[in-house]
Amino acid sequence: MARTAATLPGGPRLSDHLSLGVLAHIFPRSAVRASLAACGRTSRRRRDLPAEVMVYFVLALGLFRSVSTREVLRCLAEGLRWLGTGPLRLAGRAALSQARKRLGVEPLQELRRRCVRARATAATPGAAYRGLLLRAWDGTTLDVPDEAVNRDAFGQPGASRGEAAFPQVRLTALVEVGTRVPLAWAQGPYRESEAAQAQSLHDQLAPGQLLLADRGYLEKDHWHQAAATGAQLLWRARRNTALPVDRVLADGSYRSCYGDGPVRVVEYALAEAPDETYRLVTTLQDPETAPAAELAALYHERWEIETAYDELKTHMLGPRPNLRSKTPDLVRQEVEGLLLAYHAVRAFLAEAADTDNLDPDDLSFVHAVRVVRRRLPNPGPRRRSRIARVRDLGREILGERVVSRRGRRRPRGVKRKMSNDPVRRSGPLDRRRHAWIPLILAPAC
Repeated sequence: MARTAATLPGGPRLSDHLSLGVLAHIFPRSAVRASLAACGRTSRRRRDLPAEVMVYFVLALGLFRSVSTREVLRCLAEGLRWLGTGPLRLAGRAALSQARKRLGVEPLQELRRRCVRARATAATPGAAYRGLLLRAWDGTTLDVPDEAVNRDAFGQPGASRGEAAFPQVRLTALVEVGTRVPLAWAQGPYRESEAAQAQSLHDQLAPGQLLLADRGYLEKDHWHQAAATGAQLLWRARRNTALPVDRVLADGSYRSCYGDGPVRVVEYALAEAPDETYRLVTTLQDPETAPAAELAALYHERWEIETAYDELKTHMLGPRPNLRSKTPDLVRQEVEGLLLAYHAVRAFLAEAADTDNLDPDDLSFVHAVRVVRRRLPNPGPRRRSRIARVRDLGREILGERVVSRRGRRRPRGVKRKMSNDPVRRSGPLDRRRHAWIPLILAPAC
């Protein structure tokens, strides 16, 4: 039986002091209130868990995956304890679940439209190529609790011996290369393709951008729709994609035709794996301003989004990668909150790196997550302004740096031999910045 939500003691309420939290720097209370009003979800009466509180609660769920929902609320409520209001009585799990259902996913989606924005400029290390801001998209899956309603809503992949253990939600995101800040995303059932989800992200593309994508996205209609946005494209092609040679250019690339439009193709191999051929299709037609060797090296930066998914699934969700919500509506809400929380951490990292003219890759993501978690319940000295506390947060993030990783490379491999990839042996990474040279394979005239 659902329990009655516990009441907070007299004095300031949690919703009155949410500006103390570091999440409010990226998602200010004014934007949260406007998002709730736009979706008609503003609390009509004074509740212990008002809608405004629940927005930040859902964001915090992504930061504190390893603890219970009541412990997450306790972390938020510590802001009141810090103000000296005394011990708090917290709402029970049933009350939290009901409050999340009242909130829904729409206010979080509206908050994304209002607050999520690009953080990099052309001067940000690794974020641009010859004046074009780099973007990349790719997909992944997230395990959800094995409930009948989740299996029906999302489906689950097959396995060599029956079915997979958990239903899965498919996620496709567009990230900013260089900072790994997610700019937009789409989620849906497992059966939905990544390419179909990516088509819903076309409104985020614009002139002055260069979009990197893997071979799974190269379909004629999809290619032409993305190109029509004015963004430049650099996508890998499948082995069986028909790209007839029209004219070989001086840098070894060649002009071809894909669908109804002209394209340029760069074909190359890597010294570590000379038997595997890569073919890149691009809208950058001029070999003088975009040489083939540079484009081949640039495609490597597409792995920034793979690293972003590793940060999201391994370091934020932790050892229990499946989500916690047991109904489809709350799963969608939790995924939205998780991506917004990841955006907040990455945005903090980008701001901290910019203040010290550093490459965002040189700052530790794991350390940043720990700092944000630590500062959420205890924002800092009361006498300091919110802006000063945010600056303190940036300085703390700058205190933990990692060895420069941009441009590093390692051949694809696995540690435990359960696939066709070669076994990975221990040894130093090649950290030279773009020291490797692709072998451009010019076709015969």
